[in-house]
Amino acid sequence: MVTYWRLPRQGLTAYNLNEGLVNGLNGKSMTEGAPWKHILRFALPVLAGSLLQQLYNTVDSIVVGNFSGEAALSAVGTTGSFAFLFLALATGFSAGNGVLVAQHYGAGDEKQVRAYASTGILLMMGMGLLSAVAGFAVARPAYTHLVAVPEEFLELTLQYFRIYALGLIFQFGYNIFSSILRAVGDSAATLYFLLIASVSNVLLDLLFVAGFRWGVIGAALATNIAQAGSFVAAYIYMTRKYPMFRFGLKSFTWDGSLAKRTLTTGFPIALQLIIVSFGLTFIQRAVNGFGQTMTASFTVGYRIELYMNLPCNAFQTTLATYTGQNIGAGKPERVKRGARQAILMSFLMTLCISTLVWLFTARIISLFGLSDQAAIYCNAHIRTIALINVIMSVYIPLFGVFQGTKHGGAATVVAVGALGMRVLSTYLFRYSSLFGHTIIWWNGLFGFGTGLIITWTYYLSGRWQRGAVLERQAAPGMERGGDSL
Repeated sequence: MVTYWRLPRQGLTAYNLNEGLVNGLNGKSMTEGAPWKHILRFALPVLAGSLLQQLYNTVDSIVVGNFSGEAALSAVGTTGSFAFLFLALATGFSAGNGVLVAQHYGAGDEKQVRAYASTGILLMMGMGLLSAVAGFAVARPAYTHLVAVPEEFLELTLQYFRIYALGLIFQFGYNIFSSILRAVGDSAATLYFLLIASVSNVLLDLLFVAGFRWGVIGAALATNIAQAGSFVAAYIYMTRKYPMFRFGLKSFTWDGSLAKRTLTTGFPIALQLIIVSFGLTFIQRAVNGFGQTMTASFTVGYRIELYMNLPCNAFQTTLATYTGQNIGAGKPERVKRGARQAILMSFLMTLCISTLVWLFTARIISLFGLSDQAAIYCNAHIRTIALINVIMSVYIPLFGVFQGTKHGGAATVVAVGALGMRVLSTYLFRYSSLFGHTIIWWNGLFGFGTGLIITWTYYLSGRWQRGAVLERQAAPGMERGGDSL
């Protein structure tokens, strides 16, 4: 049974709730049975998809570090924080469109599903084109003044980012196609597209960087071609499997009011990611102030840090859907049980990964071709983060609970507060005798500790339960209880 829900404009809250209602757990409800079984089964594919994304990004660093040197590795790594700004726009507004498509899909309104999808595709492709032009145009002032890239590898950074920026249209296109597919209940397909991108990126990196010796230019081209491949694959799959999305050049329609609502719905998601982007940019700026060796070390350390974050992020996404379904079913106690079990699983998985990373730190670092001094920095970075990131595992999953109960703003406040504390502590202690350059990795203790306190204080207060009962509204031509799709 699928009932049309009148959903608030709260970005991820509505998006995850709809994905849960329409898709559930491969068509199964998450409102009955042992919570941990539903949560684990749902989280594992999410974890696999995130792993592919991280592998996709790590390959550039490994190949470039080994075949083009430390300066090239630093150049590729230092582009990430500012480049994330464009990813925030692509992800946030695509998800906003997905919310609206999911609403009307749940209501059985194919005409509106098609209209929102068409407008969303045109909007995001337009934003992708503008972002490509803007990224190319502002590259030098952004990396010279905002990120403060040292002169020794500034030109390599600009070479990489400018070519990467030209491929942003594929990134925006892939994100809108993926959001539409998830909105109609097809979340598994994106794993195949990411697999295509990951494999092609590895092969092209080896060809362009290791074979042709094109350096950062080859790495950027490999990334763009891989993204273009996943973009084309997603479009072909979407149009062939779903007749309602078979748009010819003349059948695409634009509706300004639908575009405005897409932007309004996606804004909270995009805003949170934009803030994160700027926070990471300021941390990267501090890193660059210590020179090329530290930048190369941080590039590798941050890549490994992202792997250790995978479990808590996967359980956050899962809890948002799980919470939405159970709140909708009037079972708030299942939310509390599921949250406790998800946090325990998140903690255990993160602890296992952190332990493995700690034990094999030296071997992991050796893959990237760092200099001896950079390897020393990186060893301290990774081992410190292996300890600190366990803190994240016991509070980040609760963001999903907040999002699934229409309190997504709380998660944004926590994320901004934690990141703000990381930036503040970095600039306060980077030249102190107590921390010095080590604050680059110890800042997580201040940031994640702040996030832990705020999150659990809010959760234990029970405020996230206020207004959590959702209002139902039958779609036109449907009974109050809903019809089967």
